[in-house]
Amino acid sequence: MHAWFSKNLGDGILAVQPLSHIQAQFRSAFANAGSPKEMALFLRHESAGRLHCEVSIYLSPASAQLAKAIDAKPCAQPTPGGLSLLVGSDDAWSMLFPDR
Repeated sequence: MHAWFSKNLGDGILAVQPLSHIQAQFRSAFANAGSPKEMALFLRHESAGRLHCEVSIYLSPASAQLAKAIDAKPCAQPTPGGLSLLVGSDDAWSMLFPDR
């Protein structure tokens, strides 16, 4: 269980509603799972030289069931730079990014 998952939500302004819905789903799944420290939802605003940023979310490997439900795709572990923890324990940082 090493695969991370990502989903691009598109333009930062238009991503507000789908992001809110995903956060609510994640909070529920997180609570139902007993709030495991290795289960986390992260966000990054990515511009890559474009005028407007896009919002991408990253789900830790322990979030696989929800990732599949929201059609997130498997990906490599993201670099921690620029990530924001949206849902999960603060301990997720040290567990998921021990070299941070």
